[in-house]
Amino acid sequence: MSAVQPGRRRNAAATREAILDAAVVEFTEQGYARAGVRQIAERAGVTAMMINRYFGQKEGLFAEAVDRSFAPPTVVGDDRRDLARDIARRLAARTAPGAERLDPFLLMLRSAADPEAAAILRRGVETHVGARLTGLLDGPDAEVRAELMLALAAGTWLLRSVVGTGALADADADLLADLLADMLEPVGRGTGAAPDDRDDGVRGGTAE
Repeated sequence: MSAVQPGRRRNAAATREAILDAAVVEFTEQGYARAGVRQIAERAGVTAMMINRYFGQKEGLFAEAVDRSFAPPTVVGDDRRDLARDIARRLAARTAPGAERLDPFLLMLRSAADPEAAAILRRGVETHVGARLTGLLDGPDAEVRAELMLALAAGTWLLRSVVGTGALADADADLLADLLADMLEPVGRGTGAAPDDRDDGVRGGTAE
């Protein structure tokens, strides 16, 4: 009996991995709403009943696919030294023509319109890249600043790689990295106008 059990565990683990790998591809290509359990099962070479056995409903499978996609570092690394410029260089390179596509962003774009999927995506961002970036930032409001940096990265990716707006799509990678770093660095450092200065600006730039 003991000689059989390890083999069963390995087969179960391999089946689960095959399903999860297929789900990541299907959700990335089709989005949450259009991706079907049967299509995922066919891609993985299993039955739909096997997916229900290992992951339950489609929502549970999507949640694990999001975790699988968002956990590895892509644009945000793990080194706080020269953080903003590192993010800027990675983003410029990963959104350049011909670069390997950024699947986590694509998965998010194609699934975010579904409320059920959006809640799972939100947890995925906050748990993985959001938490990692927040942990690399010093100073107050680190979580807000981290998500603002991610918003800039996502917007750059969307216009440069998906929409393909002319100026961004054709921009030199080094130039783009420099411009992005100039935008990211103040947010990453937590520097900028003090609250009183911002208030004065709203009031027309005159001190009271």
